[in-house]
Amino acid sequence: MFAVNATVQEVLSTLATKTGCSKDQVLVKVNSTGEKVCLKHEDIGAFTSLGLNERLFVCSVQELITLTPLPEQMGPNSSSYDMLDLISSKDLAQQMTENDWNLFKSIHQVELLFNTYGKQKFRHSTTANLERFIRRFNEVQFWVATEVCLCQDEERRALLLRKFIKLAAYLKEQKNLNSFFAVMFGLSNTAVSRLSKTWQRLPHKTRKLYSIFERLMDPSWNHRSYRLAVAKLSPPLIPFLPLILKAHDCKDHTDISQLSKPELQ
Repeated sequence: MFAVNATVQEVLSTLATKTGCSKDQVLVKVNSTGEKVCLKHEDIGAFTSLGLNERLFVCSVQELITLTPLPEQMGPNSSSYDMLDLISSKDLAQQMTENDWNLFKSIHQVELLFNTYGKQKFRHSTTANLERFIRRFNEVQFWVATEVCLCQDEERRALLLRKFIKLAAYLKEQKNLNSFFAVMFGLSNTAVSRLSKTWQRLPHKTRKLYSIFERLMDPSWNHRSYRLAVAKLSPPLIPFLPLILKAHDCKDHTDISQLSKPELQ
C-alpha cells in the first residue's frame, strides 16, 4: 500500500525499482465499462480517489488498448444472504464502526480546507483520506441496495431488509451517523423502495422504526431534523460527512480533533 500523499510518479518509480519493470509505464484507471483514464505524474493519492468500480493498472502505452476490466469489477451476481444470516446486526454494526472510525480519524482538518477552497489553490495538497472516507459511504449504500435486490426469495429478502433496518438502528445507537445514513440511503434506493410486497412482510414495529429514521433524512430547513438529533448527542461521534462538506458556514463543521474513539456497546 502506497502512502496516500504519494504522487503517480513516485508510485511508478517504486514499482520500477521493486519489479524491474520499465520506467516508461503509465498508471491507468479502468472502470467496469472499460473506460480508461491515464493519470498525470503529479496526481496525488491515486488509489484513494478511485470510484467504486474502478481499478488501477500499470502498463506501457502500447498495452493500453488491450486493458480490460477485471471480473470483480462487474459486481456480484448472487446474494450473500447465507453469510449475512450468520452475523448479528449488532456485531456487524460494531465492526463497521471500528472500521469507519479508523478511516475518519485519518482525515486531517486541512483536508476539509482543501476540499472547501479547492485543491488547486494549495501546493502539494491532498484530500486522499477524505476521499477514502466518502468512498466508504458510497460502498455501504450500494452494498445494501445490491444485497436486497440480488436476494430472489421474497421471504429471505424481507428478513434481509429487516436486518439492514436493525443494522441502521445499532449504527445510530453507536453514534456512527455516517454509516447510519449510508444504510438508509441504500434502503431508500428506488430499486429497493419499489419492492412493495417485501416491505409489506415486515412487522409493523420494524416499518415504524424505518419511518422514524426516514425523518432524519428530511433535507427541509437545512436538514433541521438531523441537526436537532445531533445536538442531543455527546461526543465522540462520527458525523454525516457529506452534509458537513456541503455546509459553507465554518461553525457547522465538526472539529475532528475533539473527537475520540467511541465506546462500543
